[in-house]
Amino acid sequence: MNTPRLADFRRIVVKVGSSLLVDANAGNCDESWLAALTADLAALYDDRRNLIVVSSGAIALGRAVLKLPNGPLKLEDSQAAAAVGQIALARTWTEALSRHHITAGQVLVTLGDTEERRRYLNARSTIDKLLEWRAVPVINENDTVATSEIRYGDNDRLAARVATMMSADLLVLLSDVDGLYDAPPDTVPTARHLPLVERITPAIEAMAGAAGSELSRGGMQTKLEAAKIAIAAGTHMVIASGRLEHPLRAIAEGARCTWFLAAGNPVTARKKWIAGSLEPKGTLTIDAGAVAALRRGNSLLPVGVVRVDGGFARGDAVIIRGPDGAEIGRGLCAYDADDAQKIKGRSSTDIASILGFNGRAEIVHRDNLVVGLA
Repeated sequence: MNTPRLADFRRIVVKVGSSLLVDANAGNCDESWLAALTADLAALYDDRRNLIVVSSGAIALGRAVLKLPNGPLKLEDSQAAAAVGQIALARTWTEALSRHHITAGQVLVTLGDTEERRRYLNARSTIDKLLEWRAVPVINENDTVATSEIRYGDNDRLAARVATMMSADLLVLLSDVDGLYDAPPDTVPTARHLPLVERITPAIEAMAGAAGSELSRGGMQTKLEAAKIAIAAGTHMVIASGRLEHPLRAIAEGARCTWFLAAGNPVTARKKWIAGSLEPKGTLTIDAGAVAALRRGNSLLPVGVVRVDGGFARGDAVIIRGPDGAEIGRGLCAYDADDAQKIKGRSSTDIASILGFNGRAEIVHRDNLVVGLA
């Protein structure tokens, strides 16, 4: 299979680790490196790519501002350091991107925000809106509130969850190393670099090593876990060296890296998930006009719904049936059952006056809809 190119992808998540962003000796941001990276991001941005950055560094920057001693921090110390560092991190990215006339938007998430359905949908909607407005979301784990039981603990897996949540077609993990080797390259001189991984096998997983620097909380093992998350959702992934001054440009120019290939694409994978992996919580019965609209590739609007059954919440999967009771498809409903009951058969322009808030015009958006299952 041919190795992908950076130019092949339209929605790209770039993960930046603490060890790249923060100078371990000085304790502050490596301004020269960040300037080069944001120049790479700006080039992609100007080529109309949708960009999302997942950035570590809040605790490391907060630690430097507070002049905390080296060594492990207790949980409450890390949380307090993150509270200071998140301000510094947001300012750092805002200033760096603004030099290219790009607006940054800070999004802080926890494990629950990517796993609990309602919070997942809220996070997805917020990031989608930022991308629509041509801003670049800069995402970090909310270390000020995340406890050891509810946190990711590394931004590799967080970046993979964000990539799948946003249906990105590429996840870039900028790392201390330039990809996956069959043995630790720093201790085994004959270690062989793998430029392409088409499938993650037990043999591939056995190649993973431990964390590579003091500021890193992840290692090759968490990167492989991130790869499994990403490729299962149809997102390609690449591990590349962030030690180069222009790391994204280097990838585009063919620098050494490791590509992990997804079998499908994010839309296909998401629709398979909706069709086969989610238990339907209710049913929407629609009229003949709505059936025809769905088969043309349109979203389901409230006006086409004639009956609502079940006790589903916003974001739950529902079965969609035609007037004869035949299953037309399945999708994720944008409203809970009570609100769907209130707006069924009504125009989307009436939603605000009926519900008292401006909800989505579609009761099931076509991106969250699979038609033709029966």
